[in-house]
Amino acid sequence: MSALNFQVATGESSFTSTAKTAITLVAPSNQRVKVKGLEVFGQGTSNTDTPVKVELMTFASISGGTAGTVTTSKQDGDMQETIQSTVAGNYSAEPTYTSSVTVRVWNVHPQTGIAVYFPLHDEILLKGGTGFAVRLTTNQNETMSVNLICEE
Repeated sequence: MSALNFQVATGESSFTSTAKTAITLVAPSNQRVKVKGLEVFGQGTSNTDTPVKVELMTFASISGGTAGTVTTSKQDGDMQETIQSTVAGNYSAEPTYTSSVTVRVWNVHPQTGIAVYFPLHDEILLKGGTGFAVRLTTNQNETMSVNLICEE
């Protein structure tokens, strides 16, 4: 790893009453990636809304699905290296995951959010060519945003 820290942001996305992939990241084929942190925030206006289920998953491969654009940027703009990871987000059609494993699950109220920064040596480590996904499941229509903090 070259300590190329970067962030990925979905922007605001609409979620309905089914599980929807908010963001995926696939590590370069011969390079590991650390997922160092995650932020999920909602724009809920009702305190009676049901919490949103947030699933963090790793997977061996991904196929299909229809994704929108996400923003990827280096935390240190002076670094000349190029981010090699492949990212996608705001899926309108769900992809198919091979060998997926759920690594964390949280319930987050849509009026609030959650920011988790994994401790040193407890980051989610992706082997080269494998991936990471965040899926959200809501019981009502919600607008949410997801951000990842990663390192190549």
